[in-house]
Amino acid sequence: MLRAGLIGFPSGGKTALFQLLTSARDAPRTGGKSEANVGVSRVPDERLDQLTALFNPKKHTPATVEFADIAGVGGAKTGAAALLDVAAFRNADALLHVVRIFGDPTVPHPAGSVDPARDVRLMEDELILADLGVVERRLERLERDLKKGNTPELQKEKEILARCRIALEDGKPLRALELSGDDAKRLRGFQFLSAKPLLLVMNLDEEDLPRAEESIRLAGLEPFLSGAATRAVPICAKIELEIAQLDPADAEAFMVDLGLKESGLDRVIRASYELLGYISFFTVGEDENRAWSIPRHTTAQLAAGEIHSDIQRGFIRAEVVRYEHLLARGTLAACRDHGELRLEGKEYIVQDGDVINFRHAT
Repeated sequence: MLRAGLIGFPSGGKTALFQLLTSARDAPRTGGKSEANVGVSRVPDERLDQLTALFNPKKHTPATVEFADIAGVGGAKTGAAALLDVAAFRNADALLHVVRIFGDPTVPHPAGSVDPARDVRLMEDELILADLGVVERRLERLERDLKKGNTPELQKEKEILARCRIALEDGKPLRALELSGDDAKRLRGFQFLSAKPLLLVMNLDEEDLPRAEESIRLAGLEPFLSGAATRAVPICAKIELEIAQLDPADAEAFMVDLGLKESGLDRVIRASYELLGYISFFTVGEDENRAWSIPRHTTAQLAAGEIHSDIQRGFIRAEVVRYEHLLARGTLAACRDHGELRLEGKEYIVQDGDVINFRHAT
């Protein structure tokens, strides 16, 4: 399951978005200790809906995204550094920064004015400072360990952390380093906040919806978004709240009137999915049709592990058909007769939209 942590300054709409995304109706928990509110959203996917209509299974299970939210952050001691103490944020695959663009005078901004570019930079600085503290503490510990015994692995860790410190001291997030291979593995355990992909959720005024895609340029965020693993998606939380209170038919008509092809909530979920390079494959049958989330370039054997570790260990082969071929033919048997059902080995790279049946030893 993809996991995302919501961050943002007060009055930006972060907690309201969390409640909308996760259908949470209760007020978030508060208290002296930082604690996450966690909820799950379904990933909208018309392909799964079409496959379900074809097979009419007993169960229909979409892919999901887990969202976490805590009280608004701001300030050195209560800001991003506090996220390091919350497992849901340390373990998040990505961070979603809810950025205020709407100018409602009845909702005062804590900084006194609405300035998206300023808020984005301030939040980025908080993430960088939180990570810098972690790096400096680890480097101090490494110096002591190296005096006791110099090993190649400790030396390599020191070198990569020194690179991280230079970047952070220069005000650059760790995602800008675009590390891979062994270096990326060495840093994985630290769960650095500024290394996580970042999605800016731009919370607009209702009147800005017709030109929602221009909001990024108008907010002066194009330079920031030129960085690695950084994207933006515009929404209007006020409108989303109204849509959420309507029945499906009225909600669809309302969106048509606004010129929206899909809800902002669906756009946030899709953008989170795409930011991390996730894809979906499907399993189908009389009992259940299900979408599974995996990173792009995942092999068939590793994809099998998403279903169950026993299937991964006992992997024999994968029976693969494209979902569009299955929809066109109507049955797996017809796809097999037309040569569209393929047998693939453990190194096959699963493609977005594959329908797979895994054969495995028990």
